[in-house]
Amino acid sequence: MRIRVLGSAAGGGFPQWNCNCRNCSGLRHGTLRAVARTQSSLAVAGDRASAWALVNASPDILAQLKGNPDLQPARAARDTGIAGIVLVDAQIDHTAGLFMLRESTAPLAIWCTDAAHADLSSGNPIFAVLGHYCGVDRRRLDISGEEFAIEGVDGVRWAAIAVASKPAPYSPHRALPIPGDNVALVIRATATGRAAVYAPGLGAMEPALWRSLEAAACVLVDGTFWSDEEMIAQGLAAQRARDLGHLPQSGPGGMLEWLAKLPRATRKILIHVNNTNPILDDDSPERAALARAGIEVAYDGMEIAL
Repeated sequence: MRIRVLGSAAGGGFPQWNCNCRNCSGLRHGTLRAVARTQSSLAVAGDRASAWALVNASPDILAQLKGNPDLQPARAARDTGIAGIVLVDAQIDHTAGLFMLRESTAPLAIWCTDAAHADLSSGNPIFAVLGHYCGVDRRRLDISGEEFAIEGVDGVRWAAIAVASKPAPYSPHRALPIPGDNVALVIRATATGRAAVYAPGLGAMEPALWRSLEAAACVLVDGTFWSDEEMIAQGLAAQRARDLGHLPQSGPGGMLEWLAKLPRATRKILIHVNNTNPILDDDSPERAALARAGIEVAYDGMEIAL
């Protein structure tokens, strides 16, 4: 099984188009040792290199497809290496790219929870709009943890676990999240039994998710903010990381404390990194702290074999 990181940044990407924070300004002007990143998305292949599952469809999907020939047309006048799409939530940075796939010659096979389906049918009716183009073949994503398969992506089993976070701002229950607004994915290679857990939006650690993290060979978890008051301290927002549904890396009960409890052999990767996060600076003290802890920062093009 191969997992390829198509996009490793949070919403807005890095640099963000209208942001002049230290990171974004430094990258633009060459004064920061860092690399640009597109918005959060994965591609997963099993036994066949010609069939991939797309995990989230970011606003940067066209650039991501252009940079990954395995996902491009190669077998017919119009086709794709994308066998199906799995959504972890209904956020703009994970779903806006669906519009860019509207020329599909068949309805898009999309796995999503009931909560995400409701938001994508009403609050932000992407599915209704796509009905005027290729259409959507919606598959129900069960949050009980029961495994499922994606046709064509042989040798891979999937499971979804509801996690604590926040639904999209346009959701009618933004202030009162419900199970299924956000999920983590357990992606397991049937040949080896080894699994990865992908949880880009995670506001608190809960028992079901923790058990999956402990059993995984690789974890790709919420790396959005370094500190709870990161946006406030930089004068960019009035909300804390936890207010936005993201567990910060530092501080009591932060992501670094949780990752330190995992087995030494577990590969630990932070993903969905916000443009303000100092870990994007390769020379920052925060990045050095991650290196000492054996924690990686995801980048576009990173590939994981399990």
